[in-house]
Amino acid sequence: RRNRHTSSTGMNEHSSRSHLILTVHVLRKDLVRDGTMFGKMNLIDLAGSERLSRTCAEGERLTEAKHINKSLSALGNCVSALVTKGKHV
Repeated sequence: RRNRHTSSTGMNEHSSRSHLILTVHVLRKDLVRDGTMFGKMNLIDLAGSERLSRTCAEGERLTEAKHINKSLSALGNCVSALVTKGKHV
C-alpha cells in the first residue's frame, strides 16, 4: 500500500503532495567508562512550495497548493522566531 500521494502540476509530473519526518535515535554505550550518550536527529522533507501562476493548477490541486504554501510560510515564521528568540512563535 502506498502512503505517499503525488499529483502532476505544470511544473512537475510527479509532484509530491506529502511531508516526511524521520527521527533517528542513536544510543552509544561506553563499556570501558560505563557511560552512555544519546543522540537524536530529525530529517524532514516537506511538500514543495510552488508558484501558483506557474503550476497551472486548478480546482482541488489549486486549493491544496495554497494550503501547502501557507503551512510552509507559517513554519518559516516559527523557525525565524525560534532563531531570533522571539517572544511569540
